[in-house]
Amino acid sequence: MSKDKTLTKDKPVSKGKSVNKEKSLIKFSYKALDDVGKKVSGTEMAPSAGAAHVALLARGLQPTEVEAKRSLLKFEITKKKVPRQDVMNFTRQLAVFMRAGIPIMEALEVIVEETQSKMLKAILNEMVDSLRAGDTFAASASAHPEAFPSFYVGILESAELTGNLDSVLNQLADYIDRDVKARGKVTAALIYPSVVAAMSVVTVLVLAVFVMPRFEVFFASLHAKLPLVTRLLLSTTAFMGKWWYAEIAFVIIVAGGFIATNRAPGGRARLDAIKLKLPVIGDLTETAIIERTCRVLASMLRAGVDLPRSMAVTAESANNAVYRVALEKIREAMMQGEGLAEPIAQSGLFPAAARQMFRVGEETGTLDQQLEVAAAYYGRELETKLERATALFEPAIIILMGVVVGFVAVALISAMYGIYNQVKVG
Repeated sequence: MSKDKTLTKDKPVSKGKSVNKEKSLIKFSYKALDDVGKKVSGTEMAPSAGAAHVALLARGLQPTEVEAKRSLLKFEITKKKVPRQDVMNFTRQLAVFMRAGIPIMEALEVIVEETQSKMLKAILNEMVDSLRAGDTFAASASAHPEAFPSFYVGILESAELTGNLDSVLNQLADYIDRDVKARGKVTAALIYPSVVAAMSVVTVLVLAVFVMPRFEVFFASLHAKLPLVTRLLLSTTAFMGKWWYAEIAFVIIVAGGFIATNRAPGGRARLDAIKLKLPVIGDLTETAIIERTCRVLASMLRAGVDLPRSMAVTAESANNAVYRVALEKIREAMMQGEGLAEPIAQSGLFPAAARQMFRVGEETGTLDQQLEVAAAYYGRELETKLERATALFEPAIIILMGVVVGFVAVALISAMYGIYNQVKVG
């Protein structure tokens, strides 16, 4: 990790209050891109995340992540995030205010008063303070990655430079709206299979814990020899009932190991690679990543962000380590003069239709339009594949449930007939 000089220049304090600057400085860890596109990281001392962002920009760095360093006592297992719907509503409201000619400071203060989300309200109040301290709107937004992702901040930076913030905010709101609807469709498609799977697990547990022990006592009182299938069932349920604490501990260990592996950089990469190779799930994941990549890149290019910066932010926005590394290599090859379409084709991660759209867009100078078309196409593909996966998953769960219940029924009925025959012969 590279060390950088700390920010020591004092900033004016509003309302005539004097503050000891050295005591108000906070240590921030950052990840950024230098002037040649190389990744750098380090720490920066600044009074706010927005000030740290501005200081990094002044040194010729393009920040992709700026976070306050937390102590172990403040470590959070899961990071809270502002719902995308709230971010979309805020962006849409701010665009209306900006188009009406209202200054951004006054617009933010009005939106703060109307915001119902406590988390978003706190974030907007901090952004207002950052703007009063002299930070740019993009810099104040970059201090809150829990609400504004890197592509959002990158588009804001370009919009502030070009002066078309109102139209760009509308484009951002449209993108987030499409993203929210896509996520909603995925969630809706998974609700029914999840409910069926949960009910199957509950049914098996009820049979194992409550039903089968009663039959075991009944069979034991008859002193009859039970069929093999019945003995297997009783042994399984007895094991589950006796060693329940070990089973819970096993589930906790597996879940904890998965979370720890997912948080480790190398482990996350291995899990992402495995996810892409899984049947059905791998195909869905690949389509979702390609749709998101095309959508983010198209939005940034349309907002006027240069292609190298857009590629860097798109790589950071990828939710899969395999694609993130591939997009970073594609960007490096593009910076070396190899173009965009050829490195994408060599990566082997993009299907023929996407490669063709990249090539046509690059050759005709309409890359943003071609990417928008590609995003819409793969969005429809994702919906179709989700419907197919759901149509396959539902009967699979029902069949599995039928096998379990059928096995229990056969075991009980065969035991009854066996006992009846033994009593009749006796």
